[in-house]
Amino acid sequence: MNCKALRKGGLMKFNARLNARLNSRLFSFLLSGVIVAFITFTTTSNVAANMGASIDANMEVSSIGLGGDHGYQDFPLLQKINKVIYGEDNRVEAILCSNKVYRQLALSTAAQIMNENLHNDEDKGTVTISAGTLQENMGVCKNERFFNQLTAANCSGFLVGADILVTAGHCVESVSDCANHSWVFDYRLPVAADYGLNTSESAGVAGGAGGAGKISSITVAKSSVYTCVEVIGRMMDSEFDYAVLRLDRKVGDRRPLAFRHTGKIADGTPVMVIGHPSGLPTKIADGAKVRDNSSEGFFVTNLDTYGGNSGSAVFNIASGEVEGILVRGATDYVTASGKDCRVSNRCSNEGCRGEDVTRITVANELKNIPAY
Repeated sequence: MNCKALRKGGLMKFNARLNARLNSRLFSFLLSGVIVAFITFTTTSNVAANMGASIDANMEVSSIGLGGDHGYQDFPLLQKINKVIYGEDNRVEAILCSNKVYRQLALSTAAQIMNENLHNDEDKGTVTISAGTLQENMGVCKNERFFNQLTAANCSGFLVGADILVTAGHCVESVSDCANHSWVFDYRLPVAADYGLNTSESAGVAGGAGGAGKISSITVAKSSVYTCVEVIGRMMDSEFDYAVLRLDRKVGDRRPLAFRHTGKIADGTPVMVIGHPSGLPTKIADGAKVRDNSSEGFFVTNLDTYGGNSGSAVFNIASGEVEGILVRGATDYVTASGKDCRVSNRCSNEGCRGEDVTRITVANELKNIPAY
């Protein structure tokens, strides 16, 4: 099963299981043979209220918890490490992915976020992540997917041991980067907030292409926020790009990911990625494969990834194991024809340079990590 977004029936059943507070209805109608889902203003208001969000007359959800803003210049890694869309845009909200195995794997992935974007509430035991939106920080057009979602993450990472996290080498150059950033699990849209989001029939719902629903903050449990205290190992050159970090404490509420220890992925193997394209809340993207497997330190795919996906776990769909770390690729955005804004760069599935994935087997620091 792939990771297409849950449609009306499956989504409502899924939300009913995960969020008893969701008490609104989704109406549907047929338009040119396609089921088109929409949520009324009243429904959107109820959803926002259930998540502790505020909503104005323009149906803009100003926060899922609390709020904030930062400029594109605050995200240097997003500027220099490029990725791209190949064929169909396969990115889906983590919570809306129809494959429950993928959703479970996503729980063990994390976002690298600058400490200044994190706001603690000691009384509630929560941390609010706030940042400008994709449109505000990246200058994308209003028809770009996710244009109104916050972009707080610099890089992505994933858990491989009780207190061991892996990311790209260019994301963490020294221990000083550990002091300035935190690693945040559960940086994703909550169930009610992304109700109907990213299905082809929902382009008017919060954060989707063409819709309002501005989401500028997300609140997570304080227990989901970690810092790194040691760079166990790191390589950064044209062939190898990875870092192995030790977190400040063991992660007890989610499993480390299984990863390849020996050998290499086969040519043409289907793969998928979980991470934070352009710093967005967690997205899952499959529908890709290994395009070039000839280099010793990395393989090339046609995954739909962007800056911010650097450090993302790339999975072998057949085995469920991590095969590597997403590190670089083609240009993310291009200027839209006749407009003063940008859109995703699009290539055929075999076009452009491809997206490079450092093989996880080259990280000798992981040799003694037990298989899960």
